[in-house]
Amino acid sequence: MQKGGKLRVILNPVAGKGKAAKLHPVIERFLRSKGRDFDIYLTKGPGDALEYVKNLPLEEDDAVIAAGGDGTCNEVVNGLLKHNPVLTYPPIFGVLPIGRGNDFSYSPGIPSDLNKALEVLVAGKLRPLDAGYVIGEFFHDGRYFVNGVGIGFDTKVGFEAAKMKVKSGIAYVFGAVITVARYEPSPVIEIRYDDNVMILPAAIVSIVNGRRMGGSFFMGPNAILDDGLLDICTVEHQKTRTKLLNIVLHYPKGTQMECEGVTMDRGKTFHLTALEGGMAAHCDGETICYEGKELDIKCVPGALRLIGV
Repeated sequence: MQKGGKLRVILNPVAGKGKAAKLHPVIERFLRSKGRDFDIYLTKGPGDALEYVKNLPLEEDDAVIAAGGDGTCNEVVNGLLKHNPVLTYPPIFGVLPIGRGNDFSYSPGIPSDLNKALEVLVAGKLRPLDAGYVIGEFFHDGRYFVNGVGIGFDTKVGFEAAKMKVKSGIAYVFGAVITVARYEPSPVIEIRYDDNVMILPAAIVSIVNGRRMGGSFFMGPNAILDDGLLDICTVEHQKTRTKLLNIVLHYPKGTQMECEGVTMDRGKTFHLTALEGGMAAHCDGETICYEGKELDIKCVPGALRLIGV
């Protein structure tokens, strides 16, 4: 990014349970002290960031910054990649991780400390960033993501965590305990990816570009942000709650591959069909479906340029 590029900061004031609003003057003072050309837009509600960015006049060297959590990142990315008119170059995307959940920013090593993240931002080092694209159910026209899609247990845990007022990682742990206790039947899913086919009663399916979800759970511990592939991790339905809980306890360490019934691989395109039951799914925390029957997911290599370390 050239120094002349304008920084368009999209700040979600309710991110971090409202703490993000207090950081507005901090961000403004810092960028002004660095002599940067910038503006800050405060979002007004769900979907606002996407629509605002989608219609934002952008030059090739301008950067759009998501100041918030993973939901803000997802909206900004969708605004950039669904821009009107369509951009003829990979747009520049930056992150100030000031939300409740900052899973995406973990993978490229963007600091959680705001001042350090701002230093990364003004340094302007660019790297290619793949995106994922999912079509199905609520997103029949498609939705981009930069972190990942979760199906089954992961999504149900997220639904429970969203009801809680504690920090994202702790809420996710409590949500996991509740979901294990309920131990609902798993759908039988056919997964076709590249030249592979698998059919399984799936307790957990993660198709990810980033490494972490839920604040501390490594759904794709070996995922790479710019390899042109998405990582997949599947967990077969376990016979007992104890066995499922044992696998879940491996996720914070990223060692679930050590467990029986866990499969990991990589691919470019994925087609999922629920042969029995329905799929509960999300992408970057945005609900895709509650009882979905079909999903198409693909990697879009080099869709963005990320301001990183």
